[in-house]
Amino acid sequence: MRGQIIGLLHEPGRGSPLAVTELETGKAYYSVVSEGIYEGQLIELGEKAALKIGNVLPIGKIPEGTVVCNIELSVGDGGKLARSSGSYATVISHTSGGTMVKLPSGKTRYINDLCLATIGVVSAAGRVDKPFLKAGRKFHLMRSKGHKYPRTRGIAMVAAVHPHGSSKRGARKARTVSRNAPPGQKVGYVAASRTGRKKRK
Repeated sequence: MRGQIIGLLHEPGRGSPLAVTELETGKAYYSVVSEGIYEGQLIELGEKAALKIGNVLPIGKIPEGTVVCNIELSVGDGGKLARSSGSYATVISHTSGGTMVKLPSGKTRYINDLCLATIGVVSAAGRVDKPFLKAGRKFHLMRSKGHKYPRTRGIAMVAAVHPHGSSKRGARKARTVSRNAPPGQKVGYVAASRTGRKKRK
């Protein structure tokens, strides 16, 4: 199947742009942008697609050593792995149990040969190199992501509002658990006489 990139969009809270791709069937979909993609570019989807940046192929048909992004975890889920700006995965080998892929974290994972992946590296790789400089910029980014910002440390609060609160050590919640505690509650330091580093005499 063939398609054309009809637009590149900015989405608040996302590091890389989004591409709007219109297929020859008339349907359109959004996806992350690989480095080197441009508006009006023709792309191919399917196992007979050429090995070019931006094309989408089943990971079982992609040669070893190829850099890919936006990889599906299960067939048809739209892509779950290597989607943040500048990230990519590498196809290591093809086996009977699936395709082995090295993820951005450095871990390797087997993926179903029919799962789709996009050729290339996700764009906006240098995003994290530029500092925020102002608290306001960080605030607006976190707001667009739906994150609470800024967050106050529990230890900086008073004991009435947080288990970690109070400057006094005795006001903090004990981490040790009784030997006679019921199952479910009996986790962590069970019947510990002391915790932490031993103080020098």
